[in-house]
Amino acid sequence: MNKAKARAWKRAAGLLVMVLLCWQLYCQIHGQINNGTVFHFWPEDTVIYFLAAAALLPLNVVLESLKWQRLVASAVPLQFLQALRSVLGGIAASLITPNRIGEYPARIIQMKERHSVRLVSVSVLGACAQLLALMLAGLVGLGYYCVLHPQPLVWAAWAVSALFTLMLAGLYFSFERWAPYIERFRWLRKLRLWGRLLFRFSLREQMIILGISVLRFLVYSFQYWLLLRWQNIALPLGEGLLLCALFFWAMAVIPSIALAELGIRGVVSLFVFRPYSSNAAGIAYATFVLWLVNLMLPALAGAWLFLTQGSGVIFSSRRDAKKEE
Repeated sequence: MNKAKARAWKRAAGLLVMVLLCWQLYCQIHGQINNGTVFHFWPEDTVIYFLAAAALLPLNVVLESLKWQRLVASAVPLQFLQALRSVLGGIAASLITPNRIGEYPARIIQMKERHSVRLVSVSVLGACAQLLALMLAGLVGLGYYCVLHPQPLVWAAWAVSALFTLMLAGLYFSFERWAPYIERFRWLRKLRLWGRLLFRFSLREQMIILGISVLRFLVYSFQYWLLLRWQNIALPLGEGLLLCALFFWAMAVIPSIALAELGIRGVVSLFVFRPYSSNAAGIAYATFVLWLVNLMLPALAGAWLFLTQGSGVIFSSRRDAKKEE
């Protein structure tokens, strides 16, 4: 099967999964309407929660830009505004690539740097830090779910997740110790560059990068909780954050097809939060608005910056910065 046919089959599968998931969402929301549960697109009495969630968007973007600035600084000097433009451009590109895999390559392409190989390595390190933060929080959320639903399958999922998190942490903090063993496998020798990169990062720098990733995870989990409260999903803050962590963990471990991502988000959100509220439409809508606020708005900003300024402007002042030094 050639690449064109494989791509066509993948798109067809994505469309089919999207249709099935949207149909399931429709059935649950239609059942809510038949039961008489009220749903409002814009509940005015709780609008303060929506405004608070939207106000946290700049903090989310700023944290990611600070992390990217620290990562890139190991290769080339980078100002915060340059990092911000690069991050926004990456988010814009991520929406038109499968499973948003184009985010980091787009950041690198916009920078037009000679040290692109090293920038790929720091991209891997940044993604690893964010995934580790998500898995750590997910372990707590999944552990809470295990207490509520003590079933062997759920505990098995927690054990597998804990093992993966330990391996990820070991890879993140002490890769150079694993390198001699990994290099025995020919198909893993490309990771040697990452090992050299991590050796250049001090433990303090790695902890700071991981700390920024954890803080960013807490910010968008809090955003999700605020949007659920906006839709009158009555969840206490502590329990709500644990369930939000469980939701994001599930989204990370479930294989995703780009075309079906919104449908998957809707179905997973109902699975996690439906036991706490009969407002299925409100849960699905809050999940959609979270995606809209945290991805679409920054993506539009990134696309606007790219179209008005061009990717070459990002590093146009680099020579001037060197002269000032």
